[in-house]
Amino acid sequence: MSSRDPHTKVPPGVLIIDKPHGLTSHDVVARVRRILGEKRIGHAGTLDPMATGVLVVLVGEATKLAQYLTAADKRYSATVTFGTSTTTLDAEGEVVSQARIDAALLEGDLLARGIELERTRRLQVPPAFSAIHKDGVRSHELARAGKEVELDPRAVEVRSLTVTCVHNEPEGAPSVDLDVYVSKGYYVRSLARDLGVHMGVPSHLSQLRRTASGAFTVENAVSLEAGRSVLIEAIVPIEAAVARALPVARLTELGAVRARHGKRLDEADFFPQEAPPADGNAAWFDPSGALAAIGTVGEGGAFTVARGFV
Repeated sequence: MSSRDPHTKVPPGVLIIDKPHGLTSHDVVARVRRILGEKRIGHAGTLDPMATGVLVVLVGEATKLAQYLTAADKRYSATVTFGTSTTTLDAEGEVVSQARIDAALLEGDLLARGIELERTRRLQVPPAFSAIHKDGVRSHELARAGKEVELDPRAVEVRSLTVTCVHNEPEGAPSVDLDVYVSKGYYVRSLARDLGVHMGVPSHLSQLRRTASGAFTVENAVSLEAGRSVLIEAIVPIEAAVARALPVARLTELGAVRARHGKRLDEADFFPQEAPPADGNAAWFDPSGALAAIGTVGEGGAFTVARGFV
């Protein structure tokens, strides 16, 4: 059967979409669901409507990988513009404050000191306009209702933060382009806010493009406009996708049966020298190379199934 046939079976796996500007992550999932004719579609790591770039879309049985792929580090290309702050901390919010910016603002040590402070950040206050729950309600819902929202700082890690270009033309608002490589839960909008605070001027995030989510990069991404056959061909098989994200272990035939039944395993259920690591999650493959489970080490050193796969 041709891959152009609308009834071509959709394989489970991971699809890297280059999300366009203006769509929510939910919009992308809904569109992929409609194009592929597959009900089980999810994603790993939300992107704001303003942002573009890598959105990891999960197809079929791969939706079970969401919590593991969402935990991956992310990389962004971002632009922070100085002179204006907004309610949402990005270009789509209402203006909160404005100030005339001296063209020399980015020429001295002020920017470098602000960047260095952000490189060492370990706690970050998320934006009020976010999906975080506050008293059982989404924070952005409270913020849009005009309520004061105070969110607790969250632990984050900055792997690297580099200035790639400085825009300091006298006729335009000063801005900086940044390469941002960070842990799960880091908000680049908060970086834009805090960098302005360090420099004593209003600021906001004016451009954001996710270039990588874990092992999945924008070079592997396809457009939503590519068509059904191209999207199907671009799906990374579930085994190949999980092997990029997690350590791999190899089960014996009996071990695979036990894993698929959710039983606790021990080292005898794995091939010699191919047991899982002592800590963290790992992908357990059966002897044929099919994914049997995501597992971890439980109490007493027993290997415990966290998520089983058909």
